[in-house]
Amino acid sequence: MRNYQSVLILKPDLDEAQVEQSIEKITSIINKFGGAILKLDNWGKKRLAYRVKKNKFGYYLNIYHTCEQGGVPDLEREYQLYDLIIKYLVIRLEERDIERVMSQQTESTETSEAGGEGSPKKDVAAEKSD
Repeated sequence: MRNYQSVLILKPDLDEAQVEQSIEKITSIINKFGGAILKLDNWGKKRLAYRVKKNKFGYYLNIYHTCEQGGVPDLEREYQLYDLIIKYLVIRLEERDIERVMSQQTESTETSEAGGEGSPKKDVAAEKSD
């Protein structure tokens, strides 16, 4: 199985419950083709750079998942047929890319559990004065 990243833009007129239902439907579509979701990021409602199917806004979803090699064209076809998706992009990831994403996820959870203390961010102003 290979690792993939799917970036989806959903219609902007959905409420939070409908977005959650859409996420469940997309998860079932990925599972249907022998895949599994590794990480799902809901980026929320954002303004689009240009109109897509007469929409200025859209809900962005970033999904890291696995899928069978031959299942990607079928997965893309399902994305096309799902009426709430206005645009999609599926990218194949190398093993090092998925490891980097998963390590960032564990680092962010460790930082949030520690209460945000000791964050790896440096004081840029202090460095410039040296």
